[in-house]
Amino acid sequence: MKKIYVITGSTSGIGKEILKIFANNKDNIIFAGYRNKDKIPHNPAENVIYFYIDLTDDNSITEAAKFIKSKTDKIHTLINVAGNVIAGPIERINVKRLREQFDINTFSHIEFTQNLLDIMEDSKIINISSMSSFGHFPFISPYCASKRALDIFFNALAIENKKNIQVVSVKPGVIATPIWEKSVDANMKYFDSCQGYEKELEYVKNNALKNTDKGLPAIKVAQLVEKIDKLKNPKASYTIGKDALFASMLSLLPQTVINKIIKFGIRSRIK
Repeated sequence: MKKIYVITGSTSGIGKEILKIFANNKDNIIFAGYRNKDKIPHNPAENVIYFYIDLTDDNSITEAAKFIKSKTDKIHTLINVAGNVIAGPIERINVKRLREQFDINTFSHIEFTQNLLDIMEDSKIINISSMSSFGHFPFISPYCASKRALDIFFNALAIENKKNIQVVSVKPGVIATPIWEKSVDANMKYFDSCQGYEKELEYVKNNALKNTDKGLPAIKVAQLVEKIDKLKNPKASYTIGKDALFASMLSLLPQTVINKIIKFGIRSRIK
């Protein structure tokens, strides 16, 4: 059966692995979102159609959706992958940067999805969220909150929509992807204004750099997405990785207890 897919963030990390899996089936047609043209393969598969999308630009989001709808009148599965990480202690993060985090990780996906809904009858939306959605990770609270908001908004869409659109949130634990190294590069210039948190932010930086190589391979998430896509009635939420499972279990405890556990964990790691 011929199926039409749309994938954002398709040129690196999880999105790149998802694209590879679905492009292997030559009956599929995949619209693959990119921001950096240099990352597009020189010889892309014949069934992959690349489109430009900048999640910080409303006009780019609208034009990307228009382009897709000019090429097809049906999307079977939309996979929202693209995102970034803003880090720092909440008392020192400029609110403008908080808005930027939500614009990229939350509002852009809502806007893009809204622009495609008219060709998504009986379709699936699979969002790559994060175990951070469970909200236990200090110093990356903007990322946690944006992923949690993404889950809440799209869960509401699952309940409200009258097009029989299924919505699934995939919450990976630590995955070995370039997002961690990118996040360090993007956030380092802001850490200088966070006096009093030097040790904590050094730990956050080093941990992020470790995550670039450690953790589950991105292909594992892609394989889960492929499995979900084939299911007639998938669950609303999936975790992948032992750390993601632990985060989900931790979230069941009272918030006071969670806070004490997290504080103890940080103090034990920072010398």
